[in-house]
Amino acid sequence: MNVLEILLNRRWILKSRDRELYYQVKEKLASGEEKKFLREKLGYQVIVNPYLIKVEKMPAVPENWMGILDFKEPVEYVFFCLVLMFLEEKEAEEQFVLSELTEYVQSQYEGEQIDWTVYRYRRHMIKVMKYCTACGLLNIDDGSEEGFARDYTGEVLYENTGASRYFMKNFTQDIMGYHSPEDFEKEEWIDVNEDRGIVRRQRVYRRLLMSMGMYKDSDSEEDFAYVRNYRNMIQGELSELFDCELQVHRNSAFLILNENSHLGRCFPEENTLSDIVLLFNRILQEKLQTGEIQVPLNEQISIPREVFQRLAEECRERFGAAWNKTYREMTFGEIYREMADYMKELMLIEEKQDEIVIRQAAGKIMGVYPADFSLEGGQNE
Repeated sequence: MNVLEILLNRRWILKSRDRELYYQVKEKLASGEEKKFLREKLGYQVIVNPYLIKVEKMPAVPENWMGILDFKEPVEYVFFCLVLMFLEEKEAEEQFVLSELTEYVQSQYEGEQIDWTVYRYRRHMIKVMKYCTACGLLNIDDGSEEGFARDYTGEVLYENTGASRYFMKNFTQDIMGYHSPEDFEKEEWIDVNEDRGIVRRQRVYRRLLMSMGMYKDSDSEEDFAYVRNYRNMIQGELSELFDCELQVHRNSAFLILNENSHLGRCFPEENTLSDIVLLFNRILQEKLQTGEIQVPLNEQISIPREVFQRLAEECRERFGAAWNKTYREMTFGEIYREMADYMKELMLIEEKQDEIVIRQAAGKIMGVYPADFSLEGGQNE
């Protein structure tokens, strides 16, 4: 059992739901080695109490894919925050009914009037409540959200687990004046010079462990220089803790996970969508080898959106007959949207107004770049 992988993969370990795992991890943490790594290399604090074990995680750089994947609309995040506020006044194991909560949300919501007779609002609230029960903030003692879906008078009896007080990160400053993700980044290192070694080291380790890849740009030159200068030390430390390999290229660095590592989400996955993306990259590789598409010095391939779409259409025409029934019956527009969204989630592409940027991770992970390109400085140096 790799305790660090478990802690970094999960939001938390709840004693009430994973009692055996809770005690196993707690015993492992007693040695102090994992805590030391999390604190010194990542700047993360570990919470251990009679209810749960949790690592307070923050990314080095906020990304578009970060967030609660179950939520699709801003109103769902607002509802969720109001649920957390409501639970602040509840004791652990205290029960309440859904109507008590919906009345609170209705009274506290600002910007528009919430009308629970409108199905759209009930649908958003149901999604939030299902997430709360799934992650362990609440238990359902009686009833079901489906009753509320059919009729706004439908009731559900919930029990507060007490975990809600540990869901949000503890902040050392008043965050009411924050207006952007960058404000939260700065809060991480209040009164600390960001060029000092300890902060730079923590940013680097966070990017390698918590993101798809690390890229050299005007904002990360100092961090990338740290990776180049200390790559052997970083590789040695991380390989002792995880089954992984650090690859450093001219403009990018990646932590490549091996078979025995289960840290986070990996590509390719065991699904048809992963296969489609791999086949798409096969076509892209052919275009690179024939010179139809060029790789610039910064290794970021920018192509017009219509060219990217034509490549996706060619992929469907050449390989679509072998896909499963779901994807065979989709329209091209549906397939393209799913493929593009999936590649964005994995940080393989970035969509701009009129073009698609194929990020370095796509080439390094899936072998997009032609062999002779590595001889010009793109190799693992």
